[in-house]
Amino acid sequence: MSALINSDLPTLTLLSKGKVRDVYATSSPDHLLFVASDRISAYDVILRNGVPDKGKVLTRISLFWFDKLKGVIPTHFVTANIEEMPEEVRQYRAQLDGRAMLVKKAKVIPLEAIVRGYLTGSGWAEYKKSGTVHGIPLPVGLVESQKLPEPLFTPSTKAEQGQHDENISPERAAEIIGQKLYEQVSKAAIQLYKTAAEYALSRGLILADTKFEFGLVPSPTGGEDQLILIDELLTPDSSRYWPAADYKVGGSQPSFDKQYLRDWLTGTGFRKGLESGPEGREGEGWVMEESVVAGTRKRYLEALRMLMGEDAEI
Repeated sequence: MSALINSDLPTLTLLSKGKVRDVYATSSPDHLLFVASDRISAYDVILRNGVPDKGKVLTRISLFWFDKLKGVIPTHFVTANIEEMPEEVRQYRAQLDGRAMLVKKAKVIPLEAIVRGYLTGSGWAEYKKSGTVHGIPLPVGLVESQKLPEPLFTPSTKAEQGQHDENISPERAAEIIGQKLYEQVSKAAIQLYKTAAEYALSRGLILADTKFEFGLVPSPTGGEDQLILIDELLTPDSSRYWPAADYKVGGSQPSFDKQYLRDWLTGTGFRKGLESGPEGREGEGWVMEESVVAGTRKRYLEALRMLMGEDAEI
């Protein structure tokens, strides 16, 4: 079973290549083609080998959540049916089926809209030092993985490829995008998280935290631009899912996200500054062992089936 590391659509114009997604222009001035590869990254570093079918799992989960949450806020999603896409896209159906979305072109808001429902990850690290998360004071005496009194909107900067996102305070985020738009984004992100977390829990999953991205498109009725949800949605790449049956407050949790890969990376000697290879070997990059590839793929598929049912397919 092979992984699709790079999409190959020679007659289309590649606009950007992210950690996972390749974005192409289409003959429609209002639409883009998003292609989810099988690349995987950790600590903002892309691994040299990929996880077979990962892009299809991410796309399937995103489509599920776009449909379930469309009543909260409009989204950029148009279609995942290759036959409904522009003619120049359809010739690549064998490569794209299951991993491509036609989406509305939007002006991207330069924030990672992170919502935290539980105290974990970088939020827990900051809380241990200062009793705050993104500069927001929290009650004294909280422990790792504890559910927060209310979900927190904790934005970060949206870094360029190869750079690291930076946690920032709500005040700083409002300075970057303006107070009015910040309040719109914050309100939408919290509502999306609450709705998704409630559903996930009904399926035996705790949604500990997640990252949303937003954009602006011309309003269909004129006037101010309309805020919409863009990018992927509530996948194991952008979200921390824990099995509810195993949840025990006071320590780290087993998860369906990339923590498994991160733990393996740090266990093999990865540190910041060693992006080019184990022990700093220049230019070689990092390659997952086959057992890590298989373990990661298994966790992604398990998250898909817990959310959507045992008969969910990619």
